[in-house]
Amino acid sequence: MGKKTKQLLEEAALYKKLKQLWQRGQSDLCEVRGSKIHGRGVYATQDIAAGTKIIEYVGEVIDKEESERRAWAQHAHSQETGDAAVYIFTLTSKHDIDGNVPWNTARLINHSCEPNCEAWIDGRRIFIHSLGEIKEGEELTFDYAFDVDCYEDHPCLCGKASCIGYIVSREQWPQLKEILAAKAAGK
Repeated sequence: MGKKTKQLLEEAALYKKLKQLWQRGQSDLCEVRGSKIHGRGVYATQDIAAGTKIIEYVGEVIDKEESERRAWAQHAHSQETGDAAVYIFTLTSKHDIDGNVPWNTARLINHSCEPNCEAWIDGRRIFIHSLGEIKEGEELTFDYAFDVDCYEDHPCLCGKASCIGYIVSREQWPQLKEILAAKAAGK
């Protein structure tokens, strides 16, 4: 096999892989539009029943060291441009998915303190499922569950009645309330 033929076969294989990733990152159940929460968001294109697998969160599987490096680089870029920040999604204790690819529609699902979706990890893949009934035109959201230690870096703009003001794991809300109360009291 000649060098040119080998190169063409490698390019064809890469194209096929990218096409498959693009297809995995699409869904007839949702589309991207402008969002009141943050820039762009993902919206239901039809009524969605509770427990429905809506879309896959796709990207490159990377180790934690590379994840940390990319997260800081994406964060620095967002500070300069005002673009969305980081698309790194925890997969396992050793690996994450870097969803910072244009065919990853799910990367644009915004956080909410009253989410209508949640992420389910299935092996080395992440799927977004509906928590309850979602009406056509409703924005899809899930809880990003960031750690309370960096709460000030992540203000929440979901606008829900129960909004705590920061994107923090619901389990850490009591701790965040104590921190905010102490801060308000000048401690």
